[in-house]
Amino acid sequence: MAFLEVRNLTKHFGGLVAVNDLSFDVEKGEILGLIGPNGAGKTTVFNLISGVLRPTSGRVFFDGEDITGLLPHRIAQKGITRTFQLTSLFNEFPSVINVLAGFHMQSKAGFLRTLFNTSYTRQEEAGFMQKSMEIMKALGIESIALQGAANLPHGYQKALGMAMALATEPDLLMLDEPVTGMNPEEVRLQLDRVRKIRSDMGLSVILVEHNMRAVMGVCDRIIAVNFGRKIAEGTPAEIRESQEVIEAYLGAKDIYSA
Repeated sequence: MAFLEVRNLTKHFGGLVAVNDLSFDVEKGEILGLIGPNGAGKTTVFNLISGVLRPTSGRVFFDGEDITGLLPHRIAQKGITRTFQLTSLFNEFPSVINVLAGFHMQSKAGFLRTLFNTSYTRQEEAGFMQKSMEIMKALGIESIALQGAANLPHGYQKALGMAMALATEPDLLMLDEPVTGMNPEEVRLQLDRVRKIRSDMGLSVILVEHNMRAVMGVCDRIIAVNFGRKIAEGTPAEIRESQEVIEAYLGAKDIYSA
């Protein structure tokens, strides 16, 4: 049994079929890429897995449990966390406080303890602050801990969004366009972070990304979709040679050079 199983997932928006009978697996410790041209249904797949949308039909299983149709916070509690194309930050706060906010699901202090700022609450928050700094250090962004999130360069904002997702302590991390808009050096650093998440933290990763060179360089396996339907699946080398994938990208001569 795979760690994540997507079975015959389908989503209709009126007469539009956004995801069409899609099935795939993610193994423990795997980095899986989900690619396709604009409008192929990639983000809709993320929304269905993470509970933002309910499928028209099909099932999603995580670690042997049917999680189809659960609310996003329940799915996050099960161990699946996602980032979004547009990173949502608390711009007025220092970066480390953004990461700290991600620990809210782990809090056991409760309303009254928090209201009266009990010693338990203070100890718990101190522990979460230490963990927040450890996450930032693991991603190589501890130097920005006290900088306001609004003033960070784009690459750091993306990395901070990743750190916030890690604060929920997931087992599967879903990254929606983690390197989009970055310069080559920022891309290199971000891909190193993705590898570190797998190697040092033991997480599985699914990523949606248009930078094909990045996808080819970091993923173990790739699923290609078009019009919501799976058109290819395989290793980066196999996907690179897939005629269906090349045609889906409108016959671009070198779609992997971006």
